[in-house]
Amino acid sequence: MTEAYRGALGAFPYAVRASDSWFFRVYWLVGSLAALFIALVVGMGLIVELARTADLVRGGLVSFSRSLFVLVGFLAVGPLVAPVLLVARRHRLGTAVHRQYDQALAACGYAFLASLYLALVISAPPDFQTSTDSAVLALLYAAHPLFGLLPPFVAAAVMILAHRRLRG
Repeated sequence: MTEAYRGALGAFPYAVRASDSWFFRVYWLVGSLAALFIALVVGMGLIVELARTADLVRGGLVSFSRSLFVLVGFLAVGPLVAPVLLVARRHRLGTAVHRQYDQALAACGYAFLASLYLALVISAPPDFQTSTDSAVLALLYAAHPLFGLLPPFVAAAVMILAHRRLRG
């Protein structure tokens, strides 16, 4: 083992120092900024939800709607930071993995970020949909909003499979 990094926040600078892959280093920056942005949006949404439901009776549906914000935030941010945490762990432990492990996890991180955008497009309410001549966009708008859950779950599953396949 080389130097320790003391927790998840310390793993971020450690991962970027330890990796030789520029592709991963760029993902480190993009993924970190995206995770921070999503955390801020979810945090502000939670504050608005707390203010909107402050005068309602405690418990039941009110508590569920508040905790749903936190759950969605974790489900969106977790897979964005997972490649960085896994690469940091791999370098800290010095385990032998495939030589393109860092690049593969960075690619999976980018794919997850793209899948979040795709999920937003699919689940966009009709008021926010723009008229377009694109057949692909029309197909995505026509899909049921629940299909918006599919791309992030598929991307997260591919990330798990890539980690398991390339770790040795």
